[in-house]
Amino acid sequence: MKSLDELNELKEKVQQDLKTRKADGKPKVIVGMGTCGIAAGAREIMQVLLEEIDKRKLDVVVTQTGCIGMCEKEPLVDVQLSGKNRITYGEVTKEAARRIISEHVVNGNIVEELVVAKLED
Repeated sequence: MKSLDELNELKEKVQQDLKTRKADGKPKVIVGMGTCGIAAGAREIMQVLLEEIDKRKLDVVVTQTGCIGMCEKEPLVDVQLSGKNRITYGEVTKEAARRIISEHVVNGNIVEELVVAKLED
């Protein structure tokens, strides 16, 4: 930090990131961040998801969860749209994360070839 302006910019970014992680019936994106997920690259996937959401100025809640027992399918990303089944995507790459945002979150189309589970609400 070299100036108060830089500190204020950082504060705004952090506040926006925190706002993106709060829920109110908004679309939710949940990233598996257990040790198995982190080892498989979940931190990078989380960053790509946040960048895509920010770039598109979407009102989406992004959270994280621990291991759910599908370690061989990590990194895992769940998408829950209002009134729809929760979809779990597995072996998510950076490109797949971008597709999940553009195709599923924005347009409501499930990316079938990446789905590992569909959970009833």
